[in-house]
Amino acid sequence: MNNSSNTQKGWLGKAHFHSLFEALQRQGYKIIGPTPRDNTIVFDTVTSPSDLAHSVIDQQQPGSYRLVKDKSNRYFSWNTGPQALKPLLFTPRQTLWTCSEYDGELQFKSPYQHIEPIAVIGVRACDLAALAIHDQHFLHGAYSDNFYQKRRENILLVAVNCGRSNEQCFCVSTGDGPEVTFYYDVLLDELDDGFVVRSGSEQGLEIVRQLKLKPATQAQEQAAKRLITKAKREQGNRKLPELDQLIKLVDGLKKRDWQNVAERCLACGNCTQVCPTCFCSTQESNPDLLQSSSEQVRIWDTCFSEKHGHIFGKNYRPEIGERYRQWILHKLVFWHQQYGRSGCVGCGRCSTWCPVAIDLVEEASSLADRMPLNNP
Repeated sequence: MNNSSNTQKGWLGKAHFHSLFEALQRQGYKIIGPTPRDNTIVFDTVTSPSDLAHSVIDQQQPGSYRLVKDKSNRYFSWNTGPQALKPLLFTPRQTLWTCSEYDGELQFKSPYQHIEPIAVIGVRACDLAALAIHDQHFLHGAYSDNFYQKRRENILLVAVNCGRSNEQCFCVSTGDGPEVTFYYDVLLDELDDGFVVRSGSEQGLEIVRQLKLKPATQAQEQAAKRLITKAKREQGNRKLPELDQLIKLVDGLKKRDWQNVAERCLACGNCTQVCPTCFCSTQESNPDLLQSSSEQVRIWDTCFSEKHGHIFGKNYRPEIGERYRQWILHKLVFWHQQYGRSGCVGCGRCSTWCPVAIDLVEEASSLADRMPLNNP
């Protein structure tokens, strides 16, 4: 997605970081950025660097997330919060059409869409990888989703390379990070005293040209590369089993093999809500009190819902173990057939935000270890 002809690079000191916000505002963008709230990082409207999370890092474990003070003078030492780009493009609730009665006839209308241009600051490599999957599904599949497309056309992405990895990150094993390599408009590498900045699109180039940049020194660029290398190293051996091992889970395990996780899983759907790639949805009709009009609404859903497996009067996945099996095999195996890659980008959110601390990497590895040695 990024063209070398649109690339301009330089150094932006922390004292001039506000010029990025001013440039975005001059171009008419509403700015969305990472802010601290309820001891986590959430994306919300911001107007200046003072609104951003600052000098904090995230400590994540299965079922645990908290922010702690960081001694560095950095805005992006944290890795991920519960949100990604998904809520901004594939919205949790979307009116698809309305229906009303007029002169004895039913009239159907598409909702009016006023989409405000937004610029999102602080996007990470794993979430851009998830965005590429959503683009493939919502834009480049058999049918294009008009609601997603409108929002996608009006978003500018200011990405940040990760300078550290938290305890749940495993994006190296999925090939999705921690370095941003595509889909960005503007890319930042943060050091203590400033940013190495580069543009990656025509829109990004317009923004970067307005910044108070100095040439980036070789020392600054090398320091930025060392941070990425450090972030990769911090993930250690945390990784999913290889695809050929996962494929064997489709037919190689019995119902009892999934029972261990089923006994702990609450089927709450937290993992699918925070997952940057999951896009299951359901629809409902909402008539008004007079029954004279109605709207058809698309709402986020989860394959952990009992209703999700209800088809033609029969529930094909009545038990939690069957739903967990559906989720893990669809995401880690069948997505390769549909999209040419795994549905996991290694962000670790599903484990962090699981109320009973189920770790996807550990569960997938444990299931693979249960395979009979003579399984072909």
